[in-house]
Amino acid sequence: MNRPIRVLVAKIGLDGHDRGAKVIATALRDAGMEVIYTGLRQTPEMVVQAALQEDVDVIGVSILSGAHISVFSRLKELMDQNQMGDVLVTGGGIIPLEDIETLNKLGIGKLFTPGTHTHEIADFIKTWVKEHRTF
Repeated sequence: MNRPIRVLVAKIGLDGHDRGAKVIATALRDAGMEVIYTGLRQTPEMVVQAALQEDVDVIGVSILSGAHISVFSRLKELMDQNQMGDVLVTGGGIIPLEDIETLNKLGIGKLFTPGTHTHEIADFIKTWVKEHRTF
């Protein structure tokens, strides 16, 4: 790879708890990735627009609000409209296993729950990008 992996870390909706997103952003930076953090209270439209402007390889969403099905579904819909099929959507938070399975079927990448080691997240992203992106 000629450049660092570019990851956009997003907090979508009214969920105001961003400590986990900041921990992940720092861990991914420490793993050699370039990280853009959108801040709190973003909409899916704002996140997709930022991802397009920043030319990211990955969008990572931290969600604790319980709105994960609607948030990820809308995000995926907008990404499809913008021909962003080569961008990984991943994330984590408080997401029940059955909802993770539903979201994976929609095309959302691996979702991480509390307690996941940050190196596991970084390794997943590195492997996915190596297999799916060329730059």
